Amino acid sequence: MRNPLQDQLLKAGLVDKAKVNQVAREQNRQKLGKTPPAPPREDAIDTARLQAERAERDRALAAERNAQARAVELRAQVRQIIDTHKVKRSGEIDYRFIHANAIRSVLVNESLRSQLASGALVIAALDDRYELLPRAAAEKIRERDPAMIVLDHAQPAADATPATDDDAYYSQFPVPDDLVW
Repeated sequence: MRNPLQDQLLKAGLVDKAKVNQVAREQNRQKLGKTPPAPPREDAIDTARLQAERAERDRALAAERNAQARAVELRAQVRQIIDTHKVKRSGEIDYRFIHANAIRSVLVNESLRSQLASGALVIAALDDRYELLPRAAAEKIRERDPAMIVLDHAQPAADATPATDDDAYYSQFPVPDDLVW
């Protein structure tokens, strides 16, 4: 239903039919209370941005707290494994090893020393003390925190220097067998 003024303007050719229909739709929306959404205001945009930043910061803090809780939990598991599986030490032989750039020692007997040398036992650090552990317990600890294993003769040494490019270069110059100095 258009009003008579719109009909007159349409007949006079001052407006086209599409424009009249659009105005009629807008009038119906206003009557029914349906208004098109207003463009967001600047303060609403700022508020949404601040909320997103706050949510991201909260997620980061929660992830950090979870990581710290997980580290504490793993440390407690390692402590429990060491306390339950430690081998009773007895003896008068000083078994020396390097930990934290210092030479440390534990007292062992001949049997424990041979087991340490063969790799059947390992040495693990817990706080200020060192404990002897069987290989199975050491593998459980290595899964949780490999830094706790101080000495393990069955594992390859971490400080072993790999072959460098110099070795490959000098291998092309063989030393003669009849060289006399």
